[in-house]
Amino acid sequence: MLTVEELRELVDTGEVDTVLVALTDMQGRLQGKRCAGRHFVDEVLAHGAEGCAYLLAVDVDMNTVPGYAMSSWDTGYGDFVLRPDLATLRRIPWQPGTALVLCDLEWEDGTPVVASPRQILRRQLDRLAERGLAAYVGTELEFILFDDTYEQAWDRGYRGLTPANRYNVDYSLLGTGRVEPVLRDIRNHLAGAGLEVESAKGECNPGQHEIAFRYTEALATCDNHSVYKTGAKEIAALHGKSLTFMAKYNEREGNSCHVHLSLRSTDGEPVFARDHGMSELMRQFLAGQLAGLRELTYLLAPNINSYKRFAAGSFAPTAVAWGRDNRTCALRVVGHGESLRFENRVPGGDVNPYLAVAALIAAGLHGVENELALEDEFTGNAYDSDRPRVPATLRDAAALFEGSAIAREAFGQDVVDHYLNAARVEVAAYDSTVTDWERTRGFERL
Repeated sequence: MLTVEELRELVDTGEVDTVLVALTDMQGRLQGKRCAGRHFVDEVLAHGAEGCAYLLAVDVDMNTVPGYAMSSWDTGYGDFVLRPDLATLRRIPWQPGTALVLCDLEWEDGTPVVASPRQILRRQLDRLAERGLAAYVGTELEFILFDDTYEQAWDRGYRGLTPANRYNVDYSLLGTGRVEPVLRDIRNHLAGAGLEVESAKGECNPGQHEIAFRYTEALATCDNHSVYKTGAKEIAALHGKSLTFMAKYNEREGNSCHVHLSLRSTDGEPVFARDHGMSELMRQFLAGQLAGLRELTYLLAPNINSYKRFAAGSFAPTAVAWGRDNRTCALRVVGHGESLRFENRVPGGDVNPYLAVAALIAAGLHGVENELALEDEFTGNAYDSDRPRVPATLRDAAALFEGSAIAREAFGQDVVDHYLNAARVEVAAYDSTVTDWERTRGFERL
């Protein structure tokens, strides 16, 4: 991480000549511009940078789509301001002479852009702070690594790609050793960008791996998550390989992003554990997770593909239940004492971390404010239970989100409407697409 004074010195000596000025869009991607280092320290530091507001009103292909109140042809697609958050300033070791800063989004009059994912999370963190609380979060991202470049994958329509491991390498040191040059560069370069690496391990799907980073304050974790996803893709490309974080690449195990969350006082004291068990605060917060999970699933699983992870016996959840160290439940309570926390197992690798963590806090505060009682823990196989189910499609999740009083109260109607439009755009695009599956089944035989 860098101070402004350190950056000025690096620019003066020519060690840094480029500063990436970045925001996180609705899809969880880093977007922005490359500023000359001198221009950044002389101008952008004081005044911010401008970006077209359509960055929060497009689909994954960057197509302008209708239905957004904040940005459209009728509004002229004007700019918003990217205001650097200097606490996020850092070197990007895998790109020569480059630093990066993440930004909050403002309108020209200084008011926040409420649909910005980072702003949505900030609002929920402010709600916690009003109660003297702070959220600590860890995200566990999985990806599948391929021997093909991104350009080769594109040219092949992402079919017939060669996974970097040919078989299940879950916990295999031999299997991870085969691709250690890539994994090591990701670990070390991300450490150089300010992330604290814990470990790397193989996973079940051929070529699948997970690199874990130490938990920290919620906003910093989400910032680091976004930097990591971009960095891992760029570092893989430097090795002539590609990787994907999509939730369900094929019919085997999907890429998960389990989210661990605990609360502390603003003085740093853990508040979830009491007398060798859960505090009343944790019980209410966890009860809120159960009450809000179905209607807030859209913020945890934002794409059509996200819902194809949810299959029995897949280590992806289908049942809205909580259990102690029970991986068949959507909510898993783990740790003890100061490390006591819960894990939400719904999100996949395609999740927008800011929206997911904001949803977890909103649900938890709903439980605390209404003093909800926590149901008994589930024991056994939740896949075979009669518990309520996680929504099975994006269409179902969007309908639940639209009717959610928890979402409206926590995020405001403008934010709910903005993200509902994104869901409708995604569903409409999917409904109108003719797939390879349809051609294979129907070209000759139907």
